Amino acid sequence: MLRSMTGFGRCFLENERYTQVWEVRSVNGRRLDIRWRLPAGAAAFEAALEKKVRARALRGSLDITLRLQAKHAGTQAVSFNEDLADALLNALAEYADSRGDPFDPDYNRLLAVPLLWEENTADADADAEDEILRDLELGLHEALNDWDEARLTEGAALEKDLLARILRMEQWTQILKERAPAVKEERFAQVRDRLETMLDQLGSPLDEGRFLQEVVLLADKLDVSEELARLSAHLERLRELTGTERDAGRKLDFTLQECFREVNTCGNKIQDAQLARLIVDMKNELEKCREQAQNME
Repeated sequence: MLRSMTGFGRCFLENERYTQVWEVRSVNGRRLDIRWRLPAGAAAFEAALEKKVRARALRGSLDITLRLQAKHAGTQAVSFNEDLADALLNALAEYADSRGDPFDPDYNRLLAVPLLWEENTADADADAEDEILRDLELGLHEALNDWDEARLTEGAALEKDLLARILRMEQWTQILKERAPAVKEERFAQVRDRLETMLDQLGSPLDEGRFLQEVVLLADKLDVSEELARLSAHLERLRELTGTERDAGRKLDFTLQECFREVNTCGNKIQDAQLARLIVDMKNELEKCREQAQNME
């Protein structure tokens, strides 16, 4: 089943140590781009967590956010550097005094100063870090499951739309196969009539041998049997790809480009107003299919 690159997943997980709230958001992207928003106490585990995400995603632009709340002080993974905070505030107070301005510190702003927050890695042993990582991986796993379910739901809708368009193009391809030979014969008859009219005006008879040579050249220019055979094969390939679970988006996009190439060649060769309108409709459908494929992983 196809997966969309657009999705949202959320997980709320609570145990005796932590409360975790994970959010995973993704939109379209040509490659996999992951942006993390982790609290200071979890930033050290980003590399390990990213491996879990890359095992689940191939393409797209992802934003992953974690809100982590420790249940008691013993599990706090960060500490506040009071000495550095005092130095910063004193320096600002002296600067404000030198300018004759009042200084009223906003302590909430200190929360956004990374230099003031330190990870307690010195006091944490390897077993404790492994335990924290397992907790975080479990929360991330549940959020990714929710995110993946959303992508599958949207992918199913995209697949349904894509299959309907493929069926329509298969029907139009069959019309082209049935009509193209008759168009070619009509074109031969038109050429013959025009030549005979011109030669009658000039008082010269039609050279059948020369005419047959021109007909052979014209037949090659008007023949679209090879293009239609390749187009049918490409449309069949599109159907196969809709059942692909991994990395279908790029393959669909490439195959649709090949379909467009064959349809465009048919449009250049077939000299018929009715089929020309059909060719335009097929190009429109292919463009819509490409827009859908660009939403797929």
